[in-house]
Amino acid sequence: MAEDPYKVLGVARDATPEAIKKAYRKLARQNHPDLNPGKPEAEARFKAASSAHDLLSDPDRRARFDRGEIDAEGQEMPPPRPAGGWRRHADAASGGRYDPNVDLGDFGDVFADLFARQRAAESAPRPGRDMAYQLRVPFLSAVLGATEQLVLPDGRQLSVRIPPGVVSGQSLRLRGQGGPGRNGGPPGNAVIELEVADHPLYRREGFDLHLDLPVTLREAVLGGPVTVPAPTGPLRVTLPAGSDTGRVVRLRGKGVAAEGNRAAGDLLLTLRVMVGKPDAALEAFLRDWKPEHPQNPREAMGEATP
Repeated sequence: MAEDPYKVLGVARDATPEAIKKAYRKLARQNHPDLNPGKPEAEARFKAASSAHDLLSDPDRRARFDRGEIDAEGQEMPPPRPAGGWRRHADAASGGRYDPNVDLGDFGDVFADLFARQRAAESAPRPGRDMAYQLRVPFLSAVLGATEQLVLPDGRQLSVRIPPGVVSGQSLRLRGQGGPGRNGGPPGNAVIELEVADHPLYRREGFDLHLDLPVTLREAVLGGPVTVPAPTGPLRVTLPAGSDTGRVVRLRGKGVAAEGNRAAGDLLLTLRVMVGKPDAALEAFLRDWKPEHPQNPREAMGEATP
């Protein structure tokens, strides 16, 4: 059974919606799976905080939880049993318990009241159950935000808005898209767990994206403008002259898109110098080339300088 959502978020039961949102964002930042790779306990805390926030951020569901009508997972709780009832009679002193002179009229009224409560509970409007689904999201849709289609087992399609910055394991809730309600009650919700697909070019770390960028020997030596693939479209970037393989060029704000008060991440380009196919002119130049300031790139490895 899920833990009390107030305890999960560390807020009082009379906390304001703003305090609940603030507590959730703090926990989400601390335990985000992308920021805690290989730490299943952090991922578990992240999911628990998301579930608690889903319940407490909905005024109706929060009120029903506070009244004991649903549990921390949003499932219906059984109606309370009447106080006292037949137990008082069964626990009476020996001799009075089965005394034929005892008036059982009140005892019959208890059963009548119990059955009436049961019939009322069965006929009362009840919301439908939440339904769980999974949705595989393209990498760039998770980075930039998008609308994806979810096909349900019955053939229906749901349009799912993907906020920018989502990660695998995160859940979205579509209100009213779950199981049908009973006795006129509202339908349940669709709870959609996301799985973000990999990308052939980009790697994600937190809200930053990393890209290995191949460059020619000429571009590495002389620098200059090159066209770089970015999530939002091609970018024209000026490379610094004299760039070695492994040099990182940071493009601020070109990573994972911003959401709410969060700033967009960065796109980091790691240069990879590619010599390419043999070129006779380049080979002839290098044979006769006498550098003005000779360097040994392996000097730090302990080899003698030539």
